[in-house]
Amino acid sequence: MSEQSQMKNVPSVKDITKVEDKNSSFVRLALLMKPYVGKLLICMAAVLIVNLSELLKPFVAEIVIDRFLVGHEEQHGLYSITGMGILYFLVAALGAAFSMTQVRLIARISQSILNDMRRRVFDKILHMNMKTLDSYGTGRLITRATNDVETVNEFYSDVFLNLFKDVFLLLGIVVVMLIMDARLALVAFSGIPVIAALTVSMKKVIKANFKKMKQIVGHINGFFSENMSGMRIVQAFKKEEDKLREFRELNAAYYKTTFTQVLLNSFLRPVMEIINSLIIALLVAYGYNRISGGMLEVGVLYAFTNYVKQFFNPINDLAEKYTTIEGALVSTDRIYEVLDEKGIEDMEAGSHRGQVKGVVEFKDVWFAYNGEDWVLKGVSFKVEKGQRVAFVGHTGAGKTTIINLISRYYSVNKGQILVDGVPVEEWNLEDLRRGVSTVMQDVFLFTGDVADNMDMHAELSEQRMEEALKIAAAEPFVEDMGGIHIPVSEQGLNFSTGQRQLLSFARAIAHEPAILVLDEATAHIDTNTEELVQQSIENISQGRTSIFIAHRLSTIRGCDRIFVLSGGVIAEQGNHEELLKQQGIYYGLVAAQMKDE
Repeated sequence: MSEQSQMKNVPSVKDITKVEDKNSSFVRLALLMKPYVGKLLICMAAVLIVNLSELLKPFVAEIVIDRFLVGHEEQHGLYSITGMGILYFLVAALGAAFSMTQVRLIARISQSILNDMRRRVFDKILHMNMKTLDSYGTGRLITRATNDVETVNEFYSDVFLNLFKDVFLLLGIVVVMLIMDARLALVAFSGIPVIAALTVSMKKVIKANFKKMKQIVGHINGFFSENMSGMRIVQAFKKEEDKLREFRELNAAYYKTTFTQVLLNSFLRPVMEIINSLIIALLVAYGYNRISGGMLEVGVLYAFTNYVKQFFNPINDLAEKYTTIEGALVSTDRIYEVLDEKGIEDMEAGSHRGQVKGVVEFKDVWFAYNGEDWVLKGVSFKVEKGQRVAFVGHTGAGKTTIINLISRYYSVNKGQILVDGVPVEEWNLEDLRRGVSTVMQDVFLFTGDVADNMDMHAELSEQRMEEALKIAAAEPFVEDMGGIHIPVSEQGLNFSTGQRQLLSFARAIAHEPAILVLDEATAHIDTNTEELVQQSIENISQGRTSIFIAHRLSTIRGCDRIFVLSGGVIAEQGNHEELLKQQGIYYGLVAAQMKDE
């Protein structure tokens, strides 16, 4: 089994760690607002004034009806229909002004929370160890950092903006109706048990469907990321139709779940409207009998019908936004799955500080990506400072795993790895990785310019970067294109494959590592360029430990020692001539290469 396939079989993140914080999703959403308590108190005050204006308007109308239109009381000054009209306008204007203040403050708070959440999620991803990153996969992490955060954004911007207002308005209406007429209030509240039962029955269905929808979004994001990166392979093998069919299946599954959400959402609002209309009809029927008996005033019944409409408006809004609320709660769980992740690299961990000198030793190292499916089985070797060594073997033999373990991207299961005589676990991780530079076969360049890609925020001088370009034989084409500040497009696609390889080589050299690792680093370089690179390797390897993973004879022939890996163990070791004399695995690899050439 290849190393890549083994990495894919790593257990899910739930098997690696369990979230210790048992707070509900809603509580966690609320706790995010803790730094903004002062502004929230101002919002609450504004909400109280807005709701007070909403409660006063039907009360003013009740006074006009019962005192002046029906009771024919004497009007004087502000105590008149005109005065009540002016008061009604002032109350409405005051409510509108404070409503605008509340909306702006809540918008500022919610966007600040989301800004912090995005930063925390990306910061967490940046510091995850490789095993944890492998367990999540690209699609799942992209979904959490983008779609899930956006869903929480919808909650704050679309629902939370009105949440305070709706809750306080409901409480205010309940109190006012009970004070005005307790019997009518009980009739108005008769629909609440029906609403509660409906909400509870729908909750599980909506939440389960939303979780499924988010999982599919993660698959779609991963599918896009994978196929965009591998589009040349797809087109080369004429697999466009196959990939399109795979996407149609994913898209159909997503369509099904989203359509289900729409159906559930469209069901709640009409039901709430029906319940609202039934309650008003009951109020009118019950109130008419009491008015006929002289036990109820017309204005009170009018005010009650208005209060019932106001009472059900926030309920209708919440019903309509219920899927948004459930979606935010699900997304909060998924975001905190990342934020609670324990598989994090601590760059400051490790008591041993200092500059790496370049001695590497493996002592009976056993390692597996998954369970006891061993990639390395008791591997032992020592590389002295300044030595040039190579690891060769068939695909999946464990060559790349060895260099990953040296930089402590993974931890060994058994055995020990020493750098300069110090266990890698005791090294300060930042110092350890500063001393090791790796050039991979598949080069990754970031959007920016050549200088950005070489510097990597290490504040290197332009002189050092230009010298590195010269050593790596990259200076001619970089100068021809405009110098070290020429733009680099996404993934460096404005450079040829060989040019990207040379740039990554220069990047490694510029940081002056004690240990230089080349993982098939000359695989994509043509013969003429390779001659230049071989000369540059001779120059930079003086006084540095150099570790090669390569099949090209020209790359490993001059190594001090060559280790042949087979089945997770070192099957052969020696220099080029010694291994050829053994006529073993290495001899077979060389013979096969010469035949291919």
